Amino acid sequence: MSSRTLNLMILADTDRPDVREAWSRLEPVLAGCSGVRVVGVYSHDDPIHHQEKVDVVVVLGGDGSMLRGCRQLGDEQRPMMGINLGRLGFLADVTPEQFVSSLDVLKRGDYEVVDHLMLKSQHHHADGTVTTDMGLNEVMVTSGGSLKMLDVNLTIDDRPVTTFSCDGLIISTPVGSTAHNLSAGGPILRQDLQAVCITPICPHSLTVRPIVDSAERTYELTVTDPPDGVMVVIDGQTRRPLRTGERIQVTRHSSTFQLVRLPGHSYYGTLHRKLRWGGQPQYRE
Repeated sequence: MSSRTLNLMILADTDRPDVREAWSRLEPVLAGCSGVRVVGVYSHDDPIHHQEKVDVVVVLGGDGSMLRGCRQLGDEQRPMMGINLGRLGFLADVTPEQFVSSLDVLKRGDYEVVDHLMLKSQHHHADGTVTTDMGLNEVMVTSGGSLKMLDVNLTIDDRPVTTFSCDGLIISTPVGSTAHNLSAGGPILRQDLQAVCITPICPHSLTVRPIVDSAERTYELTVTDPPDGVMVVIDGQTRRPLRTGERIQVTRHSSTFQLVRLPGHSYYGTLHRKLRWGGQPQYRE
């Protein structure tokens, strides 16, 4: 494939010293690279101008920066590539050095763009208003500052399923399955599955287990007599109180998260590296 102009949008939270330093090193490299055009540089709270042609959105930071950038793009999602400056990096799994060395590959278009499921969370307040949020990892109801066990009622497609007595309940996408869902004992879902995982946090009953179901369904959460401090949390970044008479409705979002995958990078390869699946244990004779 012939070389072409590569139009890059940069999302860099310059309030962070590590991001500011990384961008100061990367900016002159991109400026001096033939066939590469930076169409805009945005911090985490800047409104994005979607008029420009963008081939790849480059996010400097870690997975949290990718989640924030995804929400920042809103309904106008673009292929995203994360440069990992954090610790783990399931989504942002490319080092600054790997990014620079891959510029020719990106210019040629020799990469894959994988679409991933996102969630739409609608918070129906007691006064009749509705707050809508986008979630890439998960929508969670948590006991938060109440420090009390909750009774979380779940319905799927308007049919009652059960009431979970627990510290919280997570509805996770496949992308989010390796985040809070995994820490709470939920399964790892391959990222291109069109499914969600419902995982209770510290359930009171040992018979309660995570549920995997279709992303095409409508999930609704309510809490019986929620004490002060109960929260609904989206992607660990958007938080608001959940009060009596309110409900959370979770459905598939009309937009998808678009992740750039370079040649040689694979989902299971990332799992192997990040979770340190090192093979057989070493036994002492």
